[in-house]
Amino acid sequence: MNSKMGNLIVFTGPSGVGKGTVVKELFQNLDNLIFSVSVTTREKRSGEEEGKNYFFRTNHEFDELIQADKLLEWAEFVGNKYGTPKDFVFEKLKDGTDVFLEIEVQGALQVKEKFPEALMIFLLPPSIDELEARLRKRATEPEEKILLRLAKARDEMKYINDFDFSVINDSAQRAGKELREIILNRRIEKKNLLINDYERPIPNVQFQG
Repeated sequence: MNSKMGNLIVFTGPSGVGKGTVVKELFQNLDNLIFSVSVTTREKRSGEEEGKNYFFRTNHEFDELIQADKLLEWAEFVGNKYGTPKDFVFEKLKDGTDVFLEIEVQGALQVKEKFPEALMIFLLPPSIDELEARLRKRATEPEEKILLRLAKARDEMKYINDFDFSVINDSAQRAGKELREIILNRRIEKKNLLINDYERPIPNVQFQG
């Protein structure tokens, strides 16, 4: 673990689990944390803003980013592509800033493979029935897409053991608090590592001559 770099925090979970709400709660109570905005080919939803919620790109533009190796990870989900801009992430980490990625499960596993030091957190619904209720409540997609998301969610939750922590979103406020505690504990671990590096004894070297 490099104590001088910021933490790369990877936050994921099935569609409809409430990641956005929990993240909003987290960012109200934690400093030195930057949200990495993803690139996507999906259509902009009502109320979403370019550069704030996502960078919205065409399929052709997205493929150009892949070819230029400009993405830390990317994944295709229910017919749309999502990716993380690489340069932004590593510039902030080198500055000592924590970078928060809210991404799809497939992309999260890619990041873990490329960046094993990342803090991996999986957000779970209280139950599959509750997840289905939340997806239907959104009323933004037809029935076939809802069923696809539920099937995908069941598959994604099989990877929970590949993550460092799992958080149940039974309450956005409570889940946000738990997420904050996980990140603060990681910062303490890094601080202790840095202190130990400074306190390491200097070898007693004898020079001849």
